[in-house]
Amino acid sequence: MSESIELGYLRVEVADPAALVPFFTDVIGLAPGEPTTDGDLTWSDDAASQRLIVGVGPAEDLTTLGFEAVDAAAFEATVARLAAAVFAATEGDAARFAARRVERVAVVDAPWGSAVEVALGLERAPHPVSTPLVPGGFLTAGQGFGHTVVATTEFDESVRFATEGLGMVQSDWLEMELAPGIVLEVRFFHCNARHHTLALAKAPFELPQVLHRVMFETIDRDDMGKAFDRAFAAGLPLPNGLGRHDNDEMFSFYVASPAGFQVEVGHGARQISEPWTDDRRYDQISAWGHQPVVPAPPT
Repeated sequence: MSESIELGYLRVEVADPAALVPFFTDVIGLAPGEPTTDGDLTWSDDAASQRLIVGVGPAEDLTTLGFEAVDAAAFEATVARLAAAVFAATEGDAARFAARRVERVAVVDAPWGSAVEVALGLERAPHPVSTPLVPGGFLTAGQGFGHTVVATTEFDESVRFATEGLGMVQSDWLEMELAPGIVLEVRFFHCNARHHTLALAKAPFELPQVLHRVMFETIDRDDMGKAFDRAFAAGLPLPNGLGRHDNDEMFSFYVASPAGFQVEVGHGARQISEPWTDDRRYDQISAWGHQPVVPAPPT
């Protein structure tokens, strides 16, 4: 494991970005930031100027995954690795540097349909932003802002993109029968101590969205629990209530965003240690819990 990149930021495009403001600010507890030079709304969960970017447009889905290189050598090595795997990245222009608030960025089309950006020097403040609803803060140091799960029919090529192109390493995989003849397969990949920064789900057909979920991990367990209370009280769909995953041991819940994709808020996931010897198959998503929850009516 080279630990040369981490999840830097994520951009989604929706028809009405303002509709997501109460969700990310008042339920998830992220800190709203300054709009980008393109007018996109932004949020952060640490000192980085922007981790979540929401722009206006018809996609209603993920448009960009940004992986931040830890230094200039890692940036060059990642771009070269992508090219060697026949995923050539194009250097961004000054307008993209400004919109992403980075020193450099290279852009490549990922097999699952969104852009992937390799960035260097994401702008940061001297201290983490204030997150009053999550006073203990979020776990990001050396691990990026969280993880994301993408569903794709281009599964094998996406796995090759993650491993041969981005240099990620498989942590483990999930393979289970959801119903007779319907098998769920998800591959989990790490690039630092976080159990998985990217997970790829094999989609049996084209889905309305490639972005299944994005995860934010709280440092304090109670902050995660309070986020669950806020989501429940807001009457939001909770496809997965409190539970613990089998493979990464994350204690978490899932809430559906107004844009359709899910947000997982978690705490206490196991971390990758070297040498990693636990790359194996799991046959269940959760050790316990993560059952659908009927929310309370809005107050």
